[in-house]
Amino acid sequence: MFREEKEQLQNLKEKLVELRRYLDVDSKQERLLELDAEMAQPDFWDRGEQAQEILRERNGLQKTVETWQECSRELDDLLILCELGEEGEDEATRDEIRGLLPDLEKKVGQMEFARMLSGEYDANNAIVSINAGAGGTEAQDWAEMVLRMFLRFCERRGFKTEITDYQPGEEAGVKGVTFTVEGDYAYGWLRAEKGIHRLVRISPYDSNARRHTSFCSVFVFPELTDEVEVDIQEKDLKVDTFRASGAGGQHINKTDSAIRITHVPTGIVVACQNERSQHKNRAIALKQLKARLFEMELRKKEEEAAALAGDKKEIAWGSQIRSYVLHPYRMVKDHRTNYEVGNTDAVLDGDLDKFIEAYLLSQKA
Repeated sequence: MFREEKEQLQNLKEKLVELRRYLDVDSKQERLLELDAEMAQPDFWDRGEQAQEILRERNGLQKTVETWQECSRELDDLLILCELGEEGEDEATRDEIRGLLPDLEKKVGQMEFARMLSGEYDANNAIVSINAGAGGTEAQDWAEMVLRMFLRFCERRGFKTEITDYQPGEEAGVKGVTFTVEGDYAYGWLRAEKGIHRLVRISPYDSNARRHTSFCSVFVFPELTDEVEVDIQEKDLKVDTFRASGAGGQHINKTDSAIRITHVPTGIVVACQNERSQHKNRAIALKQLKARLFEMELRKKEEEAAALAGDKKEIAWGSQIRSYVLHPYRMVKDHRTNYEVGNTDAVLDGDLDKFIEAYLLSQKA
């Protein structure tokens, strides 16, 4: 009578055993005890940034461990319920199990998907930079649409965002914008979005209502902890101060608190203008520079490895990854996975999960 339900529960049990090993739940529990002991020290909250990093690590570990434990408890309860129902041949119990199984399967499925976010820096916060392509107002408007799309995606996932640099367009939109994303596996999710995003539509800025194609580039970097060393020499930096161009009240527009740093050897430019303090803006800009230099070094190693392996496939960095077509038909298509949807409004409103999941799964295939 309960054969089908028992098979489903056994399948979930096997998945949870595998996930316990893969997610290294036991080691994470031991690490949580170590962090709890460290947080119990009297001087813990006097350690500033170090204390915040420990707290972030603990929260991430605790979420993984508690999610696995919750699924394990629910599975045990359903197994017991199944045994009792089978003994009494109780149809109502069977219906109850069938009602609870989908929710547990969904939770286990989400944990299985977390396996796709197993890169060394996937658990880190992210730094996202969006730049309009050639095309003036049309491209700048598209860059602002992409910014809104990402901010809505982050809001849906419960990520905290903060714009650190904003360069508005002359008439509309944005020339370039950088923002930070704080949350569990923020970089792991958003790294799937780096590349060129292409828009095809009837331009609202063309009096002849002609179809235009616009591009914007998206760069995503992991926010690095102090443990990751990147050698930045002061002599290699050109530092400029300027007045912030974005919103921020009277103070931010009357003082040269904004910072622009150019790394002379590479030509990388970073800026921050959201803080009232020049010192804080400099610290944030240096953190962004560190992330970009680190990402550049990783890219070099990937290209060298591909060359040694004779791999002719183009590195995905900077390549066109997705098209958003609003005319003559409506469709969003990812060129890396061929995943596509017709509901363009939902995608532009931040519904990116399926695109990202398809990409991450393709990388593990």
